[in-house]
Amino acid sequence: MSSPAIVLANDRFRTPNGKTAHGLVRGSDRFAVRAVVDPSCAGHDAGELLDGTHRGIPVVATLDDALHAAGAGVSWCVVGVATHGGRFTPTIRALILEAVRRGLSIANGLHDAASDDAEIADAARSAGVEIVDLRKPRPKSELHFWEGGIRQVRAPRIAVLGTDCALGKRTTTRMLTQAMAAAGVRTEMIYTGQTGWMQGARYGIVFDSIINDYVSGELEHAIVACDREVSPQLMLVEGQSSLRNPSGPCGAEMLLSAGCRGVVLQHAPGREYFEGYEKLGLRIPSVKSEMELIALYDSQVIALTLNEDHCTDAQMRAHQERLAQELRIPVVRPLVDGLAPLVPVVQAFMARLRDG
Repeated sequence: MSSPAIVLANDRFRTPNGKTAHGLVRGSDRFAVRAVVDPSCAGHDAGELLDGTHRGIPVVATLDDALHAAGAGVSWCVVGVATHGGRFTPTIRALILEAVRRGLSIANGLHDAASDDAEIADAARSAGVEIVDLRKPRPKSELHFWEGGIRQVRAPRIAVLGTDCALGKRTTTRMLTQAMAAAGVRTEMIYTGQTGWMQGARYGIVFDSIINDYVSGELEHAIVACDREVSPQLMLVEGQSSLRNPSGPCGAEMLLSAGCRGVVLQHAPGREYFEGYEKLGLRIPSVKSEMELIALYDSQVIALTLNEDHCTDAQMRAHQERLAQELRIPVVRPLVDGLAPLVPVVQAFMARLRDG
């Protein structure tokens, strides 16, 4: 059963930095979102603000308003924003403290750990509530080094990578997991960020909370455990950042350490520069060159999925047609087309792997 929750998204719900809140509003098996706190867009339905779909989740101005709107039984307050450096803003910290004092447990995905804040920790003990800091590093004694067990994993793995950060890779991974399951393929999502855990994925890691030497081993361990315990027919591995984003290059671990032979690549045709580095003129490489780079890792891009940022519907349709002709692979708009069109593409790839 999912736990009733309030999500904090102060002044960021309508920005890419509200992506944790966005994911929880779209759906979660762990938390049932009853209200979102963001005074900058209070009075609206969170789903309608996000993608035009009414979900009955009100956006309110204060925590008190959220508790009133949520009704009885709310037990969790989830930090739904990504801030620069993963730091608490004064507003977010004050809201966490207020929530704890109001008897709510905290799920926090920022690098600043609420349990390390003496005032918040003392208030939590007094109120008898829980603090879950998803990016608080675990002791090295609990971490795994890469050992090669991945080579015995039976289920094929497909990574959902991107040409930039904050593109919707997790959303695409979750939607494709659901589409494959609906088609009768037992599929598990391997999460690599805090929001994946918040949405209820059973296996994975919080990538950027792990000492670099152990990232590959922890990823391998999650996949091996998934294969051993539930024997899925397919695993979809959530990507982080991008292979060539200079602020946080990432992706080789999914291709090499996790053994992902297939890739669904997410791209925003309306972006020219890496997110947050427009003034430096750091251009996103072309999709074609990214596919060529992925091929050097002995992996294959089997489909392209598109983020709608900064484009009209007509522009997106034109980009979709152009890229499909240029790249000769399926090109899908997840938030418009859904991910069902990729089911036969994934099934065909699985068959090719099986047949050698």
